[in-house]
Amino acid sequence: MALRPVAEVQAELLADASLCGDERCDLNAAFGRILREDIVAATDVPPAANSAMDGYALRVADLAEGRALPISQRIAAGHAPDALLPGTAARIFTGAVIPPGADCVVAQEDCRRSDEGVEVAITPATGQHIRPRGQDIAKGAVVVARGRKLGAADLGLLASVGVPACRVAKRLKVALMSTGDELREPGEALGTAQIYNSNRPMLAALISAMGGELIDLGIIPDTAEATAEALAQAAELADVVISSGGVSAGEEDHVKAQIERLGELKVWKLAIKPGKPLAYGRIAGVPFFGLPGNPVSSFVTFCLLVRPYLLAMQGISDPMPDVVQATVDFEWLKPGSRQEYLRVRLKGGVLSLHPQQSSGALSSVAWANALAIVPPGTTFRRGEVIDCLSFAELGA
Repeated sequence: MALRPVAEVQAELLADASLCGDERCDLNAAFGRILREDIVAATDVPPAANSAMDGYALRVADLAEGRALPISQRIAAGHAPDALLPGTAARIFTGAVIPPGADCVVAQEDCRRSDEGVEVAITPATGQHIRPRGQDIAKGAVVVARGRKLGAADLGLLASVGVPACRVAKRLKVALMSTGDELREPGEALGTAQIYNSNRPMLAALISAMGGELIDLGIIPDTAEATAEALAQAAELADVVISSGGVSAGEEDHVKAQIERLGELKVWKLAIKPGKPLAYGRIAGVPFFGLPGNPVSSFVTFCLLVRPYLLAMQGISDPMPDVVQATVDFEWLKPGSRQEYLRVRLKGGVLSLHPQQSSGALSSVAWANALAIVPPGTTFRRGEVIDCLSFAELGA
């Protein structure tokens, strides 16, 4: 099977992603969830013109004679004002409703109180320091559109139009399994030719960061029977199944063969470095991703292929990470046949390269905060501008 371009496979995966269910969620629990409905404002924000300053509400025309204006009322936020009496001023506080008849607010530092009332030291403009009704949000406007990942400001915005709850994507149940007789969990004793399972906590964190509920199936022995049993169990429990390791062509790599036996294999092997041995298919209709065992390959393929797929399942409007450009402070003179993602650090618009780019060197990912994109056949010299992906965009 020929190696397939990354962009082609990304597009195919997104087209194959099925929308998951949704549920009603209290606003206080909606941070980070994917909104599944347009929220339309049922009221103007602010609902009435109000003061942007502590000061005095008055008519500009009443200042023509240059005399002090008597204070006819005091208006605090949350209290309805009376109509402003002609030739008077109202003491007003930030956020308080502008009284009918007033057409400006003068800040208290531009006024002087006297026995006769308040004297204004400036010539105010009509509308000064008044926030008009609907200045922030107009009634009937879409406040937050479906497909948005709700941030803190979004929740405040929804609260400002009186929304107590909203419909969001259900949390995806993601089954995670590691394959390999060489693997041991941290805290266990290592035998000869054994290593600790670094992929499990890394992938679990990436799943959690994009809102998934982890179903941890642990380490699966390197046998066809154990692999088949684990895959079948995972498909019964989860919305998506992810395995780490076992997708190469070796005699002890059983995942690919069992996916073909139990379901359907749609993608196998990409023109990507690191991460060539990647599998995608379905088991009893449940999406399956087989990630490489090398930790850097597992990280890169999850961020570039699995994460956008999971976000698309939840209905996010744009699941692909934004590409930015930066200047390199290193040179790359060895063109490759696969699209390469170098572990780099982005600072001040400049990319620095980690010295170790092996797919097994997880320290390069821990040091980096971005991936530099090197298309097939590409070279560049110090000072050139190239594309990159920040870890913030990758949910890492």
